Amino acid sequence: MYLLIPGRHQLLTQFQFRYIQGLIKNGLENEKDVFGKPIGSNQKIEAVLFAVTSANHSNTRRNPLPFYLRAITIEAFGNELDVPTYMYGIDDVGYVPNFAEYTLKRIQHDSEGQFHCTPNNTIVICSTPVLNMYHHLGFTILPAELQDMATWQHHSPLPWDVVEQIAKSSQWQKDPFVQQHMHTSAYKVWLKYKRGEKVQMLFRDAMISSDGDLTETRDYNVYVRQMDDIAEMKYHDTAHFIQPGRIGDIGCAVGSWIKLACKDERLRESDFYGIEVSRYLYVLCQQRKENGEFVNPFVFFSQKNAVTGLVFEPNSMNTIHTSSLTHEIESYGSRADLLQFIQNRYAELAPGGVWINRDVVGPENKDQIIYLWLNDTDGSNEDPYKVIEDKTAFSHYLTRLSTYARFLRFARDFRHKEGYVLNYSTTTINNKNYIVTSLHDAMEFLSRKDYTDNWQSEMHETFCFWDLSEWKSHLQQAGFTIHPSSKAFTNDWIVNNRWKGKTELFSLNNNELVPLDYPVTTMFLIGVKA
Repeated sequence: MYLLIPGRHQLLTQFQFRYIQGLIKNGLENEKDVFGKPIGSNQKIEAVLFAVTSANHSNTRRNPLPFYLRAITIEAFGNELDVPTYMYGIDDVGYVPNFAEYTLKRIQHDSEGQFHCTPNNTIVICSTPVLNMYHHLGFTILPAELQDMATWQHHSPLPWDVVEQIAKSSQWQKDPFVQQHMHTSAYKVWLKYKRGEKVQMLFRDAMISSDGDLTETRDYNVYVRQMDDIAEMKYHDTAHFIQPGRIGDIGCAVGSWIKLACKDERLRESDFYGIEVSRYLYVLCQQRKENGEFVNPFVFFSQKNAVTGLVFEPNSMNTIHTSSLTHEIESYGSRADLLQFIQNRYAELAPGGVWINRDVVGPENKDQIIYLWLNDTDGSNEDPYKVIEDKTAFSHYLTRLSTYARFLRFARDFRHKEGYVLNYSTTTINNKNYIVTSLHDAMEFLSRKDYTDNWQSEMHETFCFWDLSEWKSHLQQAGFTIHPSSKAFTNDWIVNNRWKGKTELFSLNNNELVPLDYPVTTMFLIGVKA
């Protein structure tokens, strides 16, 4: 008879050890399952199997430990038991109703057929709702910490309760609750590899979701495709300013910028460091490296959040590159987060080092009231506020709307959850309809109006909060000297492919509409550390 214990196993507890060891020594005859039914088996426990779920995830609040550290803990834990212990990593496959069946098949496959777990030879230990999946397959379930299935009350703390206590404890190593409940095998690993400090950082970081991302609404299939499509243009825009040596790309996405930089002969002796907070994108970077896509072998990727602290040693970097990142910090974090991010980059650069920041930018005179003509004949004007749950259908619906109708939808959706109100009115001049609003809000719409594939994510983001002068000022306050090549400009491709024929901007002077040039869309901001 085998004991199977599925779970993420971020740590193990004293209760778990006593419970499992008791089953091994005393047998199963006097045990009852989660429904109170006597098991009545006199079979001996021959092995304990740990199914470590989310084994391919780490560095997030939900999964702060990589699989290898969990494995080290389980191995030490198992060495104290009286029967052999085995562990198998179960990768995350998203929510599937038959995840228990998948887990069992992974164990059978990875054990080369040694363990074919069935209800006849395996008893499952589980005290969370996951047990229902195994019960559905006919397995007997031992309750461990579970006291009442109706309320999911537990008579002893779960491992995750200990993790949460560590996260909020000022000195977790001496915390009485932690010392009482954390098994020594886990305590030694957490102490040696400084996992407590890591967990505390992850838990206090309000910007990052529990799965390790800035936003949970982004469609990464769309996002990755967009990043690859424009990578070459972005690299050539910034290549001239790169200083050889230690080169970091923060928010590296799928490593496209680094991949191009590796081919630059001028940078052949450089080391490259890609920093990405998103677990999904970080995994793609590692896969690309394993596939040999980077011609320079000295390429290193890390999954870190660059907002709340330094990601490189102070005074160590010759070049730091960021692209389309800083506006996300303002959007998903706070102004204080963005200012801290700027200061962190200054601290990391060596004297003479440069921070190359390519991002969206707000127009000068962004508070100016303008008259915005929007084409209302290039699509449907029917029901711009329609509710559609399916992402693909919603994208098709938005694409079919006219530019004018899409603005109406944007005005309602834009940063609504953040409490922002986009103020506008409508007027008719010479039989043409105009939106009267600020240049700032007009540009927020124009910069995002065609992002129909990722609309829900984009509605959280602000592009135009600072103009170039304001950006320069904040970098200077952090200690940077601004390189004279820094500039804001209007992306001609956007003008020709997204704006012409769709929109025109005017000011009103003596009751006459005066055409305005299309505002700037993009900036290169190069900060130099003297």
